[in-house]
Amino acid sequence: MGVDYYDVLKVPKTATDDDLKKAYRKLAMKWHPDKNPNNKKEAEAKFKQISEAYEVLSDSQKRTIYDQYGEEGLKGQVPPPGAGGFNFANGDGPNAFRFNPRNAEDIFAEFFGGSSPFGSMGGFGGMGGRASRSPFGDSMFRSFGEGGPSGTTSRKAPPVESKLPCSLEELYTGSSRKMKISRNIADASGKTLPIEEILTIDVKPGWKKGTKITFPEKGHEQPNVIPADLVFVIDEKPHDVFKRDGNDLVVTHKVPLVDALTGTTVSVTTLDGRTLTIPINEVISPGYEKVVPKEGMPIPKEPGKKGNLRIKFDIKFPNRLTTEQKAGVKRLFSGS
Repeated sequence: MGVDYYDVLKVPKTATDDDLKKAYRKLAMKWHPDKNPNNKKEAEAKFKQISEAYEVLSDSQKRTIYDQYGEEGLKGQVPPPGAGGFNFANGDGPNAFRFNPRNAEDIFAEFFGGSSPFGSMGGFGGMGGRASRSPFGDSMFRSFGEGGPSGTTSRKAPPVESKLPCSLEELYTGSSRKMKISRNIADASGKTLPIEEILTIDVKPGWKKGTKITFPEKGHEQPNVIPADLVFVIDEKPHDVFKRDGNDLVVTHKVPLVDALTGTTVSVTTLDGRTLTIPINEVISPGYEKVVPKEGMPIPKEPGKKGNLRIKFDIKFPNRLTTEQKAGVKRLFSGS
């Protein structure tokens, strides 16, 4: 019988016109070559076959011939019940005819409202000599959704948000996270089956809590509903040493009172493993901060720039002083 057009559209032989339209809409949007730049040749072949199947099965005369005689019947092997919609083939006898499929994109454009949604530059290479890229890109597919532009656009499921906890080290250096998701996908008949996918999230250096990463339409598929966007929201895990304040990093260092008065040296291990040695020559009074420039968090919108490292101090006062120590302190601060 050659190509099984019902199988191509994934519909039963009892499919109604409405069933055929739904199946064609879903598959044509999925396999349009402009939506498959990485496997364009395969997409062109599938798109052409989908269009041919729809053209035959949506026409009652062609469908009758196909049901009775198969693809061979359409290609000139048997006489038709009427000649409408067919071209007579030369040299095959007075009653022979041949079905010549129309350009696949013409069918696509006609289905979506009488003119190609890709505009005058629409289409794809190798089929009808049209341009190879849509000026609208994938946005056309997103805006039409499952229902097309004729006013029957399906509603879109609300976005699904999940927290993505990240360590401060990950947010400092950046990282690549792999997330396994389970989702249901639907075939042309509306039947759903579960699949698993791996999503890659590239965490950029300096991203903040609340940053959102969106994977469009990666939610569950269901009839007449555009799948939800999956949204991952960056969350920041608590850190043992540092706190984040915007683009700055804050660390608190404990210092004895004598060092606060006479000076000390602070050693800090950075989030990328370096050791900073910072001399403190000033008197450390309550509320004093030592600012180390450009040792804070990376600033995403300003590559190469960082915030500051701010060192705060927790001054350890002695619990008690002996009479001799008290006298010594008095002499020290009285200048005698």
